[in-house]
Amino acid sequence: MILKIILLLLFFAVMIGVGIYCRKSASDVQGFVLGGRNVGSWLTAFAFGTSYFSAVIFVGYAGQFGWKYGLSATWIGIGNALIGSLLAWRILGRRTRLMTHHLQSATMPDFFGKRFSSEALKIAASVIVFVFLIPYTASLYNGLSRLFSMAFSIDYLWCVLGMAVLTGIYVLVGGYMATAVNDFIQGMIMLVGICAVIGAVLTGNGGFSAAVESLSQIPSEAAPGLSGAFVSFLGPQPIYLLGVVLLTSLGTWGLPQMVGKFYAIRNEAAIRKGTFISTFFAIIVAGGCYFLGGFGRLYGSAIEYTPAGTPVYDSIVPSMLSTLPDLMIGVVIILVLSASMSTLSSLVLTSGSTLTLDIIDPAVAATRKGKHLGEGSKLLSIRLLVLFFIVVSSVLAIIQAKSSVTFIAQLMGISWGALAGAFLAPFLYGLYWKRTSAASVWASFIAGVGVMCGCMYCTFTGQVFISPYFTSPINAGVLAMLLGLIIVPLVSLCTPVKDTKAVDKMFKCYESTVRVPASTSLIEEKE
Repeated sequence: MILKIILLLLFFAVMIGVGIYCRKSASDVQGFVLGGRNVGSWLTAFAFGTSYFSAVIFVGYAGQFGWKYGLSATWIGIGNALIGSLLAWRILGRRTRLMTHHLQSATMPDFFGKRFSSEALKIAASVIVFVFLIPYTASLYNGLSRLFSMAFSIDYLWCVLGMAVLTGIYVLVGGYMATAVNDFIQGMIMLVGICAVIGAVLTGNGGFSAAVESLSQIPSEAAPGLSGAFVSFLGPQPIYLLGVVLLTSLGTWGLPQMVGKFYAIRNEAAIRKGTFISTFFAIIVAGGCYFLGGFGRLYGSAIEYTPAGTPVYDSIVPSMLSTLPDLMIGVVIILVLSASMSTLSSLVLTSGSTLTLDIIDPAVAATRKGKHLGEGSKLLSIRLLVLFFIVVSSVLAIIQAKSSVTFIAQLMGISWGALAGAFLAPFLYGLYWKRTSAASVWASFIAGVGVMCGCMYCTFTGQVFISPYFTSPINAGVLAMLLGLIIVPLVSLCTPVKDTKAVDKMFKCYESTVRVPASTSLIEEKE
């Protein structure tokens, strides 16, 4: 117990120290929200990765999908690395940095407002961010409850309060730069921790070969005719597995807290290095989490079950870890704390800056004849709203835990589905296609939010949403994203662009001439 407490205190001291060290970079809005758009490759890549993977992944998703799909759940981690990280950086990174810098946009809602010349779009996007980031933020705390109970035998309430206070201190003091530096430290802990945990779990089951052999002998309820379903290439339910891969991978392209990392990139070299680093990080962390969760069935006698006999998915990974040595449990606690706090800090910073810059400041300007809030007032507003989001999410997390409202994965699936369904298509097309119209953005917002609200309504009332396949928030989220990718071009072709000259001027930011070394581009020689 003393060893675990010492590890926690060291972790807390480092996080607070980083916040204090970075306080000078948070003296204005650009510095507090984007780090002055001067963040290097390593910090940006780790900020992207640690915001991507939280306790929701390690405890909720790894446990649930590892139980359902066995070792084939590792495909989710591979998809996260190749689609959610590599392609996201290649397709969105450079264009996002150029366009948002040209538009002087600091948030995704602000991008929509300026790109499509619509204040109403900006406000609507801000409301969607506000509504659907809160349940996602609340879900981050739940991954800690069982682990802390296992390690320290303390009430969940104190886990939530401790994490909220610590995150609030370094975000409020140091802003984005403190978050980015802490994300780097937390990311290193996650890389080392997940490798150590996998090694310990496999060793506890007789090694890799013995663990796989034991897993191969467990029959699958979903595919009773498939021998060794949980060690097969695509698992017992490949169609459902594909839905998880798409939502957790492609969905990041539309999440404001993820895309916002590209706003702050320093230069081209940072993009190239960041692409490689974030992909490597995702392979190790995400691939490792889902690979670990794939062995969850070996602990079927140790986990908790509902009165109906179904597994309590959030108990699977803690049960796997409960037999580890004290030092390893301490490492796991720090790992999950790191994963949760890095994502929490990103979410509350995104929420606070969005509400201040996209709703409160324009509203004040409208009532004061165009006079906007001063720099100090904006900073104060953002900090107060960051504090507000931390408090609200903490209260919701405690209420949810005490009333057992839903599983971690369900909360995250609803949030991801609504945000990605609403934002992914208009953001992607808006970066690449001049013809994208404001009407198509509205259509995407309505479709994405409508699908997820319909899914939630049917879940609460016990009805089937469209078909049994789409009853899951995961698959409903995939439907919302795919609808947006189809609706935006169709509606754009049928509706006019508001100001074609203004759009042409925006896209000229991609045509600026820059000098590059010969290793990047061959010199054209005259024949």
